[in-house]
Amino acid sequence: MDRPELPLAQLHAFVVLAEELHFGHAADRLGIAQPPLSQQIRRLEDKVGHALFSRAPGRVALTPAGHELLPAARRALDELAGGLAAARAVGSGRAGRIRLGFAASLALTILPELLSAYRERFPRVRIEIHEMTTAPQLAALRERRIDVGLLREPPDDEPELGFATVLREPFVAVLPTGHPLAAGRAVELARLAGSPFVLLPREHGPGLYDRITRMCGAAGFTPEVAQHAVEWQTVCALVEAGLGVSLAPASIRRIRLRGVAFRRVTPGGVRTSVAAAWRADDTEPLVTGLLETVLRQGGAPAAGGR
Repeated sequence: MDRPELPLAQLHAFVVLAEELHFGHAADRLGIAQPPLSQQIRRLEDKVGHALFSRAPGRVALTPAGHELLPAARRALDELAGGLAAARAVGSGRAGRIRLGFAASLALTILPELLSAYRERFPRVRIEIHEMTTAPQLAALRERRIDVGLLREPPDDEPELGFATVLREPFVAVLPTGHPLAAGRAVELARLAGSPFVLLPREHGPGLYDRITRMCGAAGFTPEVAQHAVEWQTVCALVEAGLGVSLAPASIRRIRLRGVAFRRVTPGGVRTSVAAAWRADDTEPLVTGLLETVLRQGGAPAAGGR
């Protein structure tokens, strides 16, 4: 047997009349005239199959059937109100879930302050963070596995994605403490010619890899890559072990290893850029809110922004 559908307007009218036990007062609360209220109650009673109110001159009271229906009607209305509030919060970007990809080195710079600021602005949004290098982030954005990325050296050939610069930072030379060039405060880049290099694989971050090799090319040499490592922590560990030297974003200096020295590079005009990335067709308020927070924390102007 099919269950009768009870229109919410009729349940609302029923609950208000049950609380007021007066048609005139209930109609005033509902902002309608008494005849439409009486019609709503009659339609509901027809669906239930029993009277919900006993009516006598000057007196309205709930019947046993009305007493039985009242708690369920209140729960239904409360659940609807809660559902509507939750839907509005998600639709406006004040609640829900968002997925953020980030380059590991950003945990040493902008990421902690960004997450703190975002949670303060949007405490009801659950943010999932995924550590990954640039190329995997771009793939994850295209495949809708993350919503926003924080990556180094965004590409120029991704028309379906949007990018906005968050910050720029210089490069440093990463050297074993026993390296002769570690004795000074700065390293002339050309003097690294002939040294074995430890770098991130190009397939994980082609923009950053190419920027480093172009820096070396401008200094008159091509870096001899002896080892690859996906994480900067591992790069530094391999340098400490004497397997080579490296060039890295300056934030890497926060990695503390006893056998590693970080030195300023000269000439020092080249910088690496960090960008926020998102799908260009994504206008969800959750994404907009996160991007606003990212750019505010980075303090850098948008480059090809939304």
